[in-house]
Amino acid sequence: MDLSRKLLAEFLGTALLLATVVGSGVMGVELANGNNAIALLANAGATAGVLYVLIALFGPISGAHFNPAVTLVMHLRGEIGRRDAMAYVLVQTIAAISGVLLAHAMFDLPLIEHSSHVRTGAAQWISEGVATFGLLLTILLGVRHRPSAIPALVASYIFAAYWFTASTSFANPAVTLARSLTQSFAGIRPDDVAGFVAAQVAGALLAFATGNLLIPRATGARVADSDPGNESI
Repeated sequence: MDLSRKLLAEFLGTALLLATVVGSGVMGVELANGNNAIALLANAGATAGVLYVLIALFGPISGAHFNPAVTLVMHLRGEIGRRDAMAYVLVQTIAAISGVLLAHAMFDLPLIEHSSHVRTGAAQWISEGVATFGLLLTILLGVRHRPSAIPALVASYIFAAYWFTASTSFANPAVTLARSLTQSFAGIRPDDVAGFVAAQVAGALLAFATGNLLIPRATGARVADSDPGNESI
């Protein structure tokens, strides 16, 4: 499929995901009257719901990565070529920021804010590593054993991970960067982004290694034809 169509799908999916994450956080806080559990439940439910929809709609077009960590692992497995993977990550990052701007516009907030929500320390980093590891393993095993259930599997995992991780499961480097630009419930302090991203990459690589033990690695035949670097994968 034409790369431009895949990139459009990744842009729309990632932007709508971030608009949902941030927007539902704003709405949840407004309606929860100070009850953080209700706000988190609203945030998690909206995120899981939109993930199901976005993966079901855009999966057949781009694979519905919406996440540089997913793209990295799919590249390492030979599912996507180097050039296409780099384009995916760039578009995902731009789209994530655009989604935050869209959420702010919908709620009449300043388009760009710098979050002061502190998210740092070993517990937060471990949580992000676990969240990303679980997400990637869900995708790898789901694609192998239950491909038709991927939207439900990913949505269910993320809903659960919002609650069982101390970090509320960002599990996505592009999402992490974009959420540093909102002062809302979903925000993260810019100084804390690097620690989260490092933990996410570590979790993704661990999932890649675990996946290789549990399922055979792709032969490379599915790598995008448009990538001239396919032969080296």
